[in-house]
Amino acid sequence: MANKTRAAITGVHGWVPEDKLTNFDLEKMVDTNDEWIISRTGIKERRILRKPGWATSDMCAEAVKGLLEKTGTKPGEIDLLIVATVTGDLVFPDTANTVCDKIGAKNAFGFDINAACSGFLFSLATGAQYIANETYSKVIVVGSDMMSSIVDYEDRNTCIIFGDGAAAVMLEPRRDGNGIQDFVLRGDGAGREFLHMKAGGSKQPSTAETVANREHFVYQEGKRVFKFAVEGMVGTTSELLRRNKLTIDELDWMIPHQANMRIINAVAEHLHFPMEKVTINIDKYGNTTAATLPLCMWEYEKRFKKGDNIILTAFGGGFTWGSLYLKWAY
Repeated sequence: MANKTRAAITGVHGWVPEDKLTNFDLEKMVDTNDEWIISRTGIKERRILRKPGWATSDMCAEAVKGLLEKTGTKPGEIDLLIVATVTGDLVFPDTANTVCDKIGAKNAFGFDINAACSGFLFSLATGAQYIANETYSKVIVVGSDMMSSIVDYEDRNTCIIFGDGAAAVMLEPRRDGNGIQDFVLRGDGAGREFLHMKAGGSKQPSTAETVANREHFVYQEGKRVFKFAVEGMVGTTSELLRRNKLTIDELDWMIPHQANMRIINAVAEHLHFPMEKVTINIDKYGNTTAATLPLCMWEYEKRFKKGDNIILTAFGGGFTWGSLYLKWAY
């Protein structure tokens, strides 16, 4: 159905802070070492936002400004802006509205989606509906997290994993068969006990006691999360392949969430997918949560060809997970 309206990614741009936190820096902060971190995660360094007064919205704004310049789009042309994040500037208002204000998108409305590391995937699928239904013609989806704001730099299990960054994509209608074809999204709230932030919400509001008890940081049971992540990403990707009658050989690229190199390897192995067709930048940026998928797109953009079959897959806290199939549009 070549004449069917589909949402296509027509541009991508990323932004990461200048400051690097290397494994050697972490050796001075917690009981760990470069070899241990690389062997267990594949991460060599991550970017940390240290610019005074800057927050998630500022990283988003930088990524979106770059995207507008690349695609020759004026801020006033944007209809909708969705931000995937778990580290919004404030509890409310949402970060998307703040980004719209900072870039001068006066005709757009915006909202945030909180699905942890699956946030960009969920946001992309959501934004695509407004295009496919011909409601809007220019939708921007941003994935961004300032994980350094919720990471305990005394906890060697979590502080080695996370970094800060942002990347944005433009969605526009295409009728040539390219664009977003299908997606499978899943959730299981029972997983919240294995990956969460204990305090700061309505269940356990912030108090002097919650701060003293260090309850405003990411908590993760790594082994449990690893098992669920591999099963979830393999399961939804396999379902997408079946539904769309695709073989592994027909896939040009897989863009997996950059959580841990061992998870990425395990997913590729289970699917019998060649590693040379898997996008990887976890070594440079660590796990930037909602930003990993679009940051990979940004870095590999020049290697993608029009019509390439690409699968995006992610797994996040809560639990949330899924896969999305698209044909690259440019």
